[in-house]
Amino acid sequence: MGVDECSARLPPVGVRNTDYASLFPSGMNVALTWDASLMLQRGQAMGAEFRGKGVNVALGPMMNLARNAAAGRNWEGAGADPFLAGVHAAQNIVGMQSQGVIACAKHFALNEQEHYRGGGGGEAYSSNQDDRSFHEMQLWPFAESVRAGVGSVMCAYNRVNQTSACENRHLLNTVLKEELDFQGFMLSDWAAVTSLYASVMNGADMNQPGFVAYGDSNDPNPATANNSYWGAQLGQAVMNGSIAESRFDDMVVRIMTSYYQMGQDKNYPAVNFDYNTENTVYEGQTVNEHVNVQGNHSVLIREIGAASTVLLKNQNSALPIDFTKVKNLAIVGSDTGPNEDGPNSCGDRGCDQGTLAIGWGSGTANFPYLIDPLSAIQEYVHDKNPDTVIQSVLADFDYASMNATVSQADTCLVFANADSGEGNNLTLWHGGDELILTTAAQCANTIVVLHIVGPVLVEAWYDHPNVTAILNAGIPGQETGNSILDILTGAVNPSARLPFTMAKQRSDYASDILYSVANNSNAFIPQIDYTEKLNLDYKWFDAKNIAPRYEFGYGLSYTTFTYSGLSLKAAFTSAAAVNAAKASTSNQPGGESGLYSNALTATFSVKNTGALAGNEVAQLYLGFPASAGEPPRVLRGFERKYIEKGASAKFSIGLRVKDISIWDVITQSWVIPTGEFTVYVGSSSRQLKLTKTFTL
Repeated sequence: MGVDECSARLPPVGVRNTDYASLFPSGMNVALTWDASLMLQRGQAMGAEFRGKGVNVALGPMMNLARNAAAGRNWEGAGADPFLAGVHAAQNIVGMQSQGVIACAKHFALNEQEHYRGGGGGEAYSSNQDDRSFHEMQLWPFAESVRAGVGSVMCAYNRVNQTSACENRHLLNTVLKEELDFQGFMLSDWAAVTSLYASVMNGADMNQPGFVAYGDSNDPNPATANNSYWGAQLGQAVMNGSIAESRFDDMVVRIMTSYYQMGQDKNYPAVNFDYNTENTVYEGQTVNEHVNVQGNHSVLIREIGAASTVLLKNQNSALPIDFTKVKNLAIVGSDTGPNEDGPNSCGDRGCDQGTLAIGWGSGTANFPYLIDPLSAIQEYVHDKNPDTVIQSVLADFDYASMNATVSQADTCLVFANADSGEGNNLTLWHGGDELILTTAAQCANTIVVLHIVGPVLVEAWYDHPNVTAILNAGIPGQETGNSILDILTGAVNPSARLPFTMAKQRSDYASDILYSVANNSNAFIPQIDYTEKLNLDYKWFDAKNIAPRYEFGYGLSYTTFTYSGLSLKAAFTSAAAVNAAKASTSNQPGGESGLYSNALTATFSVKNTGALAGNEVAQLYLGFPASAGEPPRVLRGFERKYIEKGASAKFSIGLRVKDISIWDVITQSWVIPTGEFTVYVGSSSRQLKLTKTFTL
């Protein structure tokens, strides 16, 4: 057919296992910005780098919801809300595919913890969720991905309602390919396929990496080398009729449809690097051409890093800092400095040494360089005020040096972190709580900077009178130091918002990691029941009247804003007419025809009443009629706008038919309920400034 081999690489933060490529802020960080434009730009930049390296399929974005606060891959995704995750996924996909790269929506579906995902001594767990909750929660971002034209979807390791995701006819065929009208191909997570007939006939189109197990391609035994559930066995099954030729044709057509749709048949670069070695030559052949694909992406990376830094506390306007007035500055914590062995010294960044700029695991990439906060701050302060004394203590448990240093300082910066890994607690690593308390005990102006992969508990120190400011910088990639410097100095006014809830205690969350099971036999299937139904994260806290430490959507600014003038304009007044019209049409990518047409437009004004210009993230939440059985409020829109001091900006947020609908399990369709709806507008899920009702 004249088609070259297809290369697929993990893309959550950059092209994996190569050089001269950028390491971008995490998926969680770009979600922290609540800025659709930055989500799109990140996708475009990453797509350009994947194309430049000759990668055909970028294995992302990841859109599993942060169901559990400690889940190991939360940092790759967009947080705990399906609407936000849907915008995040769609923008990333449109951006990446604009460069000709096939994006991949993953992991389909309900792959929301790492423990027992592929056995852990037994079988892969089964995630069990009711149909309505699945459609309104975990399926939502995948539907938005299909609507955005995603070229591929990855089936997960786990089971869904007792059936392996990669062999799940209902999941892959009925829901994805029929209901959502997905036109691309379904590929497996690596070694997630464990059968031939069951996977092929139930909807899987591509088996990755092709072997039964990771190491089969290196098997010295010719009889078992390159062993595969598919491969030659698939060909034989088609030839003998046990797998219909029409199904095989469908697999090929789906793969080639995405290939041609992205224009990969026309001047697409060949793969120019080797995943397994950094050497230029291997066995007499050039395998790495060391193509530099970074361009000027460092500018965008720095911008996203600053735009994704959440200001959680700012007592007495401790921030921004005028460093020309700081006489003695103390910088404390190993997270402020470099990894002495180099930023790439640990495989897949699987250690927490020095500043934490990205999570670890298969979703990471190599740093081309890493600017640590200590270096960035030292350079800036020495330039602005050479007389400032800067002292640093990077040893997290050297309390003697710490006490001696911070007791002399008028301003103290404490850097602490918590990495990924599904640990047994949600506290800071490296004794972070004690690090902060020790500093705050002696320094009246202690500013805390957190590099974290998701929610952490801060109750031990958040309200200490000497902790004057707290910043959550997430894991912002290679420009970490410059990004946090921009926030500390006020070069950038923080506007980021939390895409998850930070609780007062771990038990406040609706669910947690399944860490252990009573039966460890290989035949035992761990069960994870989604008993929270629709009430995930802030919806659970609202429904159960639980006070969070920092709510979903929360984030402060160096300036202040007021909201006014909410008005609603409905596109129709009869829910029954819209429901009937929608039911009479066929599906389109993303679901029923008409599902994404406009239903309502909310407009309002926001005025900057403070002394500084800045961005405001306005959020719209919808309250359904009581009879609908929905959570108290659900996110249905947001917009980030830059507003000069003293100026006002007009916001306009549209709601689609799907946004005001619920999933009806009887008719298997989206239905607009009748009754009174409430529109809430504000700066977080609990800071709701404006409300207005409408009735259908």
